[in-house]
Amino acid sequence: VSNVVEANLRAAESSRGIGEVINVANGERTTLNELLDTLKRITGKTDARAEYREPRVGDVRHSLADIARARELLGYEPRVGLEEGLRKTIEWWKQSRYAR
Repeated sequence: VSNVVEANLRAAESSRGIGEVINVANGERTTLNELLDTLKRITGKTDARAEYREPRVGDVRHSLADIARARELLGYEPRVGLEEGLRKTIEWWKQSRYAR
């Protein structure tokens, strides 16, 4: 969330990104298995398991957002990594009315 806010603020203050499509991400590929492992580590819910199924038509097998344009046009650099961002989001959720 922090990275997206940073990119949006930079876009709002710059004329270079007007009318441009710009990817905002952390610049690293994360598999669903890595995401699950990270969430298990953060939450302590080690009993969570992946359920593997046959791919469906239209499923994206591999994805990596290219943030080169964000770097070039906005001077964007991700500051918050995946694990830190997930920790912050989970902590916010625990403190919010949604967790009650």
